[in-house]
Amino acid sequence: MIGKAKKKLISSLSHKKYRDKTGLFVAEGPKLVKDLLIAGMEPELILTTNSALFEAAPDQPSTAIIDNRELKQLSFLKNPREVIAIFRKPNFNFTFGEHSESLTLCLDGIQDPGNMGTILRLADWFSIPNVVCSPDTADVFNPKVVQASMGAFARTKVHYTPLSTFCQRSAEELNLEVFGTFMEGENIYSLSLPRKGIIVLGNEGNGIRPETERTITTRLTIPKFGNPTAHSSMESLNVGMAAAIMCSEFHRSIF
Repeated sequence: MIGKAKKKLISSLSHKKYRDKTGLFVAEGPKLVKDLLIAGMEPELILTTNSALFEAAPDQPSTAIIDNRELKQLSFLKNPREVIAIFRKPNFNFTFGEHSESLTLCLDGIQDPGNMGTILRLADWFSIPNVVCSPDTADVFNPKVVQASMGAFARTKVHYTPLSTFCQRSAEELNLEVFGTFMEGENIYSLSLPRKGIIVLGNEGNGIRPETERTITTRLTIPKFGNPTAHSSMESLNVGMAAAIMCSEFHRSIF
């Protein structure tokens, strides 16, 4: 059984305020926790109903055995997965210019944790080293983002900064193209896309905000296929889907 202080700490980490204050975040599930350990993330505490899942013995300070009832009380998941762990947040250092020879995803006010996690997994899959976010984008250490990303943030660095300034500097100082998706733009399938540049993904409801849009140098569209006169209520793709298509098309030129 764990004490009230640790229970209170875990509960508090559902709020960004306390994650920032403590420098800690929560991850759940054997695969995710093991992946974070392999990636070198620093555990403060691992609570598990199955000690055989980890090399650390139950009597070591970082690992404790709990029962299923306690796990259910502590978990942020509807269906708890044997392990809940507290990790120290990594320090994602970033020096402007290090992205000059690679693709960079910029997230402009992405709010949904599932979308955020999906985009981080895409960045990891396509070996995109940096994801740069506007300050109002979902927190990468939100428990729902952590779960949805499946630990991708351990391999792709996430940074928060005003995007309009970042994109403008990238275009002017590094001569990088800044791409954004719009309903009206150049057909992404008809272009020869570069191996480096900035890809801006906008808010789920409002898209790319005006001050960021002004920094876009190339407007892209993902065309809708089928009968253009056929009735359909679908106006746009989910931002996670759009990100997958964008990442895939930009990497197609590599092969």
